[in-house]
Amino acid sequence: MNYEETLDWLFHQLPFFQRQGAKAFKKDLGNSIKLSNHLNSPENKFKSIHVAGTNGKGSTSHMIASILQEAGYKVGLYTSPHLKDFRERIRVNGKMTSKQFVIQFVKQNKAFLETERLSFFEMTVGMAFDYFAKKKVDIAVIEVGLGGRLDSTNIITPEVSVITNIGFDHVGFLGDTLPKIAFEKAGIIKKNIPVVVGEYHKETFPVFAERAQEEHSELYLAEKTITKQYQTDLLGDYQQKNYKSAVQAVQLLKGFKIQDTHIKNGLLHVAKNTKLQGRWQILNQSPKTICDTAHNKEGLEVTMRQLQREEHESLHIVLGVVKDKELDEVFPVLPKQATYYFCSPKIIRGLDAAILQENAKQYNLFGNVYNSVSEAYEVATANASSNDVIYIGGSTFVVAEIV
Repeated sequence: MNYEETLDWLFHQLPFFQRQGAKAFKKDLGNSIKLSNHLNSPENKFKSIHVAGTNGKGSTSHMIASILQEAGYKVGLYTSPHLKDFRERIRVNGKMTSKQFVIQFVKQNKAFLETERLSFFEMTVGMAFDYFAKKKVDIAVIEVGLGGRLDSTNIITPEVSVITNIGFDHVGFLGDTLPKIAFEKAGIIKKNIPVVVGEYHKETFPVFAERAQEEHSELYLAEKTITKQYQTDLLGDYQQKNYKSAVQAVQLLKGFKIQDTHIKNGLLHVAKNTKLQGRWQILNQSPKTICDTAHNKEGLEVTMRQLQREEHESLHIVLGVVKDKELDEVFPVLPKQATYYFCSPKIIRGLDAAILQENAKQYNLFGNVYNSVSEAYEVATANASSNDVIYIGGSTFVVAEIV
């Protein structure tokens, strides 16, 4: 198979969460352990940092990787989902894995993957771990896909575990209360391994504290322990919280020489070092056009506050979401004084734009329906004057079609 055929096989032979939702969710680590054994336990051949959380885990992972790169280390970075190219998920020092590696991995392991009926995510995690082992990285930053306890990445024993924050997302899988969701995230806390929690919340912090005590893990609350102010090239307000988790995590690493200049430069050059996109990304200055992957209540509350501070005559919002989104949670945080351009991302899970429009009316959010994200964006751009602001978001998959 060539690269396109290999990707087609990965994406369409087996269900995967980003496109299909619940059908792709696996309830145990059995397959991940089987694949690890089949690949000779690649995750034991490199050091790692494990990052979970409802919001901010992607940005925090990229910040940690950037700091470590500035300190001169060879750094693996595994994140999900990708925006444009599948290989964005697997990087070493910001460079994506090669197409040839993806082809060879599938070719060499296809019989096993098919026999064991592994999910897309399980295969991809195995591929990443195999790549990092072969590349002999000094350390890899591993972002959890969903939850933590039963996530495919949770076969690693990291140097540090990080849990950025807890909010309501994927409640169908992780539980419908904050303590239940926190319990799933706390599953990445390992025996005698320090854990960084980004933010205090009265309902979730006791869950982390109890788990840390059970595992004899030192717990650090980054919003309290990191008092020094740093600048970052990532412009979203929420990054002010994320960098504290990243700084605390790298400060806990044993056997790595990380100076304050590495932290400063790492945080200032995240996008350049790791190629991160879609986080309060400015696409155009006139009219000012911003995209952001925030897609749940907690994430959107912060981005909408920041959006309202932008000087503008009129506000244009290109909005699309996935079917399992809790619209009653999301709509109240969106501004009423805006023109909406309703669309649907090009994935099976994309919510029909007409349904989105109909639901939005109940919250006094009005606008027209468009056949695609690109059409909605084009019309918004045509309608906007130079003093207006355009915001594109609601889903990672909407942003993926624009950047």
